[in-house]
Amino acid sequence: MKKMTLAQASRPLAQYASELKDEIVVVTKGRRAVAALVPLKNVDRESLALSTHPEFMKLVKSARAEFRAGRTVSLEEMRARLGQGRSPNRRLQPPAPRRRGG
Repeated sequence: MKKMTLAQASRPLAQYASELKDEIVVVTKGRRAVAALVPLKNVDRESLALSTHPEFMKLVKSARAEFRAGRTVSLEEMRARLGQGRSPNRRLQPPAPRRRGG
């Protein structure tokens, strides 16, 4: 990860973007990070969007705290709670086409 101050970032943004490769560049003002240039080559854009959503991050933080505290639910228990006796993936597959008699 590279760092540069806001004062050092004097070139057009397109020049920095073309030089990124696989490294994140963090722009600072004073001692605080104020922006980041992140190469999107190997980034799942949906995950990136969710990671910047405050409510979603609040849920993630809460779930991690529950996990660290040992409050977990097994797959079998979750299936029982949801009333599923089998893998949910099987339910998502379309039914086999029916043959017409003839």
